Amino acid sequence: MGPMAPTAAVDHPTAPDLAGWSRVARQAVGTAYPWMPGHTVTGPDDGVLVPERLHPAFHGSLDWHSCVHMLWSLLRLVDGYAEALGDPERAAAVALLGERLTEEHVAVEVDYLRARLSFERPYGWAWAAQLAAAAREAAHPDAASWAVSIRPLADVLADHVLAWLPRQTYPVRHGKHQNDAFALTLLIDAYDRLGRPDVVDACRRRAVDWFGADSEAPTAWEPGGTDFLSPALTEALLMGRVLDPDRYAAWLAGFLPGLGRGGHAHLLAVPDVVDPTDGQYAHLLGLALSRAWALRELAAYPGLDDVADTLRAGADAQEAAVVEQITDGDFMATHWLVSFALLARGELRRG
Repeated sequence: MGPMAPTAAVDHPTAPDLAGWSRVARQAVGTAYPWMPGHTVTGPDDGVLVPERLHPAFHGSLDWHSCVHMLWSLLRLVDGYAEALGDPERAAAVALLGERLTEEHVAVEVDYLRARLSFERPYGWAWAAQLAAAAREAAHPDAASWAVSIRPLADVLADHVLAWLPRQTYPVRHGKHQNDAFALTLLIDAYDRLGRPDVVDACRRRAVDWFGADSEAPTAWEPGGTDFLSPALTEALLMGRVLDPDRYAAWLAGFLPGLGRGGHAHLLAVPDVVDPTDGQYAHLLGLALSRAWALRELAAYPGLDDVADTLRAGADAQEAAVVEQITDGDFMATHWLVSFALLARGELRRG
């Protein structure tokens, strides 16, 4: 029996402003500064920090990974919600995707990643793989050319993943970019859709190696002051995708005992965000959305039928608390939150 698969259908309490999400994603990608390139200077001739020269495909939106997953957001919106976007917004989003996702631009990104084996590992890798999978599957007539452009990026990252996993002895469990459970979840999903069973199998094996014996998650330590992921809930999502149903039911009961029945209740509560204009504290807005994603997906598993309504209510409260920040917040929130809002609404497994 294979791993458990979450259901795709998710009920939501609010109707999203999808055109607004597309607009703010375009604006973020088109905002060159402020910019955090994360560039390691390798010599005296390697210090030219011009966004469109260093990263012609993935500049803007503050940093490389945010640009990648905001382009993923635009692609998902164009492909799945064209009518909701309306003709002008859809055309603008398609034009931006076409401008960025050219073979020439992506080739520069591929060369950069080949020369810097740990750049954006593993968070940016995972989102770039998701972008490649979304382009491959999209029905929009321009998506075929985008998929051809992005395929070499997915291939070089597949090589990186296969080289990385055996060398990292211990998992990173905190609630930020290096969280390995989040990356493995996205990588397994993406490379399954991209037809790379070697990468999928390597990720699944590492997930079991790293997390298979975990129990009694220390959720009293959550959240960290700048988390945008729940370490416990994110790990629970991953293991639901790699363990067979019986083993997962036992694993989850030991890892998050009493979830939805009074145990770990603070994971269902909305994080307190005092200053959403600060880039680190704004992470907690994303935490609310990633918790909503996790709680809705967990609610779909048969072993949690009796508490599904409780988990979904917690998810609804988390999403409702931050929905205005997705389009109307400070740039420190708007340059990335659309992607996590789409995760909260089930986009990783749409269709």
